[in-house]
Amino acid sequence: MRIASWNVNSVRTRLEQVLAWLEQEQPEVLCLQETKVTDELFPREAFEQLGYQLAISGQKAYNGVAIASRLPLDDVQIGFDALLSGDPEAPGLSQQKRVISALIDGVRVLNLYVPNGSALKSEKYAYKLEWLACLQRYLAVQEQQGDPLCMLGDFNIGPEARDLPDPERQSGGIMASEPERQALKAAVADRLTDVFRVFEADTGHWSWWDYRSGAWDRDKGWRIDHIYLSEELLACATGCVIHKRTRGNEQPSDHAPVVVHLAWPPADDDGDRDDDWP
Repeated sequence: MRIASWNVNSVRTRLEQVLAWLEQEQPEVLCLQETKVTDELFPREAFEQLGYQLAISGQKAYNGVAIASRLPLDDVQIGFDALLSGDPEAPGLSQQKRVISALIDGVRVLNLYVPNGSALKSEKYAYKLEWLACLQRYLAVQEQQGDPLCMLGDFNIGPEARDLPDPERQSGGIMASEPERQALKAAVADRLTDVFRVFEADTGHWSWWDYRSGAWDRDKGWRIDHIYLSEELLACATGCVIHKRTRGNEQPSDHAPVVVHLAWPPADDDGDRDDDWP
């Protein structure tokens, strides 16, 4: 199973690019962020013609998340309040369309668009930290469900110095401040692993290049699009790659797709696929 994450920065603007990538790469699952379209205007038919089912949660001009899958989508859950029904902050933090999940072939795929935060003294930064604290509570409940978990999306955080092109200058600023990093670390805890770092330890691997300041031409990107796996899935991971070339498209998204390859369902004791998993 191949599961991909891509912040497309408007699915309607980038539709032909997304469809061309899907036809070439054929992932079983594609999770989109920043779709920027209400549900009734989402270009559903174009995905369905390629054999993808859809689960969507969108809003006009901002945010928006979607899951496109060649495999059946079961138990779709939208927003933090899908699991945190008694949490006083979850309904308010779910108003922006940033959280969607579905059960796909026994895997809980959780697609997130984490707030950017704007600036350290901004109200949006405080909102981002509140959002990440809610994510921590959400994941604690999700863990109790017992499903193998693949959490992915645009996290708007470079977790470590090696995820930034100029860490001496950029560490401590927005998307690389210690409170953001610690909030993400607390949410992930020991339940999930950043799978890209299992296969690639070096710096210089970016998933986002700012439209401003010639970041793409100078290859000064950030790694802010992540895929996290629970222990069961990590044992099945055979690779994780960033499809950098898409950022070189004409009028591209500022993000590139990130794809994890999983040998899923796992083999049984005889080396055969376990069709009854899980």
